Amino acid sequence: MISGRTVVDGRFELIEPLGSGGMGTVWRALDVMLHREVALKEVRPDVSPGASSPAVQRERVLREARALARIGHPNVVALHHIVNSEAEAHPWIVMELVRGQSLADRLAAGPLPVGIAARLGRGILAGLRAAHGVGVLHRDIKPANVMLREDDSPVLTDFGIAAIDGLNGLTSTGHLVGSLEYVAPERLGGKEGHPASDLWSLGLVLYVAVEGFHPMRRETTVAVLGAVLSGEIPPPRRAGPLAPALEALLVRDPEHRPSVEQLDQLLAQAIAATSVPSMPLAAMPQQFAGQESTTRTSVTPHSTPGGQYLASPPARAVAERRRRGLILGGIAALLIVSATVPIALWTTTPDTSAAQPTEPGTVPSLAPTPDTPTDTPTPAPADSPSLLTPDGIRQAIAALEKISGSAEFTDTTIYPDFINTGAPLQNRPTVYDTYSFHRETWLATRTGPGGTRTDPAIRLGSINWDLLPELFRSAEEKIGLANPTNRYIIIDNWSFNDDKPTLRFYLSDEYGDGGYLATTLDGTFVHVVTAEG
Repeated sequence: MISGRTVVDGRFELIEPLGSGGMGTVWRALDVMLHREVALKEVRPDVSPGASSPAVQRERVLREARALARIGHPNVVALHHIVNSEAEAHPWIVMELVRGQSLADRLAAGPLPVGIAARLGRGILAGLRAAHGVGVLHRDIKPANVMLREDDSPVLTDFGIAAIDGLNGLTSTGHLVGSLEYVAPERLGGKEGHPASDLWSLGLVLYVAVEGFHPMRRETTVAVLGAVLSGEIPPPRRAGPLAPALEALLVRDPEHRPSVEQLDQLLAQAIAATSVPSMPLAAMPQQFAGQESTTRTSVTPHSTPGGQYLASPPARAVAERRRRGLILGGIAALLIVSATVPIALWTTTPDTSAAQPTEPGTVPSLAPTPDTPTDTPTPAPADSPSLLTPDGIRQAIAALEKISGSAEFTDTTIYPDFINTGAPLQNRPTVYDTYSFHRETWLATRTGPGGTRTDPAIRLGSINWDLLPELFRSAEEKIGLANPTNRYIIIDNWSFNDDKPTLRFYLSDEYGDGGYLATTLDGTFVHVVTAEG
């Protein structure tokens, strides 16, 4: 113990403040009993008009701390102890000291490469999933509340305004809590308690991380309120393979955002489509910002204890939620180029036969049927073509058709080295399984159950893929990119094309500039988002 330093509860010696806000100050402190440094949060009483009494506020701090202590996840700051003695004017929360910078500090140096942002997002999501599983909503997800460990793994901090099983936090009833620029639109409308509100905030964090600016930032608070209420987000330009996750998250209606499981899959796809340097974030040269190669990296799913995501109503179809989640607010901000240049992509007429519905009143099981194979042991060619070539994509589709037993597929994303898609079950056409195809193994694999589907399926094998090079050349010309380094295709029933089957060709260069060209399946150009914005 060093003379002159304040000691809390006879045990925690304050060393220096690490940061402060409306709810108190966080200190670096020494636990003199265990000889380790900790973070000590000084929780100041709320003295605003209408606030609860100090005794009630103290009780809320205790109850919230006890709930947070149950989370126990590496992506959530660990709670060690709480000081609640009569000798202290207010409670102190003793937490793990995360030795690293905040994400806000890191972003002050410039945007992140897409792959690194996706990895951070997946770690934050794992922490949120654990918190939601025990009934804790963070309600203040922002870069300043994400710390980066020395190994660059993210840690969620500052649960001071968290909602615990519907219990009010440290703010008075009727007061909005959270950072306005990151607050979900529904919360401004008075709708609290929805886990998807945390996911909206995560989407904005990732948007800021890769785009380099905050889409809600305005000159006045009133203008920020208007922007948040409208839920209008400019389409991402630098997100590359992270764009589908951002588009799915940043929609105004929380019911149309993806589930945690769906979002985790989208982030995993973005990670697998990129390759990033292994050096720490703090040492990352800025020339890497937005730069990705086409080398595929392996994906290891997170194991997240703490229970399941707070369940949505069973009647809501997962596929419908994902489809509607791709509706992106702020379409008026797009630079749209429309044309009517038909290109015959269909070589045969798609099968429009109606799928048989499941028996009324039953919830479909997502377990695979007994005769569904789990892989296709197709040997890899000596010189396997890119999956963004006519030969490569046809061979991949043939393997996916063989393993799934279906010629029809749900939303599909095609990268140079792998494909993610889904296919309806043979004997239960209203539900689907997910599948992938990897160029390095030349192997199609069932990756798991997908969910229920409401959108019409698409016959990928009926598309005239010989026109693929011409369409990519058109995309380069219209988007305005001479030397794209990253490209992929999304095939789905696109909301901005009246829910019709649509091909979207995404391109970006090594500096992160890019856009996309959208066409109907007969080749008519629908939208173009240019590299200029």
